Amino acid sequence: MSDVQKRLEALEVKAVFAEDLLEQLNLTIYRQRQDIERLQLQMAQLRQQLQDSGGPAAQRDLRSEIPPHY
Repeated sequence: MSDVQKRLEALEVKAVFAEDLLEQLNLTIYRQRQDIERLQLQMAQLRQQLQDSGGPAAQRDLRSEIPPHY
């Protein structure tokens, strides 16, 4: 096998690995984007629930609660 053929084969192998890596990275980015969108939706829902309940102060008053050991 000539030197040029060996170099060409090495470049082809590198190109295949680079394409595979790029495909894996694209899939990872796609999944992360889905996770981000899901988390943003959950945050929006939690904010809405907090507003609907009247805010954190309306949920409970720690000063009026008696500790369980009394």
